[in-house]
Amino acid sequence: MRVDDYLRLLPKTELHCHFVSTMSAGRLIQLADRYGVALPTTDPETLFDYDDLADFLVAFRAATDVLRTSEDLAQVAYDGVRADAAAGSLRYREYYVNPQYFAPKGLGYRDLLDPIIDGLRAAEADLGVGFRIVVAINRQDSPAAAVELVEQVLADPIPEVVGIGMDDLTPELTEDPGRFSDAYALARRHGLKTTAHVGERPVDAPENVRVALEDLAVDRIDHGYRIVDDPALTARARDAGMHFATTPWSTTICSGWTIDPEHRIRRMIDAGLSVSFSSDDAVFFRTSVAREFREALPLMGLGVEDAKRIALAGIDGAFCDDDTKAAMRARFAAEMLALDTALADS
Repeated sequence: MRVDDYLRLLPKTELHCHFVSTMSAGRLIQLADRYGVALPTTDPETLFDYDDLADFLVAFRAATDVLRTSEDLAQVAYDGVRADAAAGSLRYREYYVNPQYFAPKGLGYRDLLDPIIDGLRAAEADLGVGFRIVVAINRQDSPAAAVELVEQVLADPIPEVVGIGMDDLTPELTEDPGRFSDAYALARRHGLKTTAHVGERPVDAPENVRVALEDLAVDRIDHGYRIVDDPALTARARDAGMHFATTPWSTTICSGWTIDPEHRIRRMIDAGLSVSFSSDDAVFFRTSVAREFREALPLMGLGVEDAKRIALAGIDGAFCDDDTKAAMRARFAAEMLALDTALADS
């Protein structure tokens, strides 16, 4: 067995995955043609070329236009699981879903969530890949709209919807996590898990990570790379056991960083932070959770033992219940034992 095969077959969680991005390029082009949605090109090789994060977000929001029916949503949900289970031994995934993106298109909260969950439940039954949903606040919208979204989640509980997050950027193209403090306080009071996209780009300050950690009191951080520029904050996050759902390949596009042993994610790992790998927006960034392990991890100078720790950290950072986590740890332990034996014998 080669190390490349080991990393591909290593069991994985994915905690930072935007549902829209699980749609294949071919399906996106097909649905755009069906519904008359204009794309900059129908060439899959150049469709996902961006200048920066803001440029990408324009494309991301446009891609939501092609998901219009229950059948489309359920099929994309199922196919996305099947593709990643085959390519990278995916065992569990948490999806960010943005109801605020879809509401102007006439899709209500249940209109959106029910078919997605139907597709994911079918995939779990067929392929054994567990899942949960994090409803994401769109920072393009107002703080009041964020509170209304949390109220909607609380008023219409769905077992698989376990948390609240935030993504996109504000109209000023900033992160500004503190703007949505009321929504987060409401979510926490009612037992929802919380996370936030912060500290992602070179222009984003470590202060944004501090606000998420201390003012919003989140359970998990998405990205968070700028934290290593503040050693004291890094130490506080480490001592608190805060988990960071990182997405290595996206940093080459959204931040222009090179994946190497000096990368901020590697520095986070070396500082003792709990870190997992995810794809973020797989189809838009031409990546997958398998690629993050097979390519990004070695480029950072990390090896098999590091890969195992990162994979297991994904269980620790997940928003599922303790019994589900225990079952995953046992499954991962058995699969890792078999892989270790095969690698040692090769």
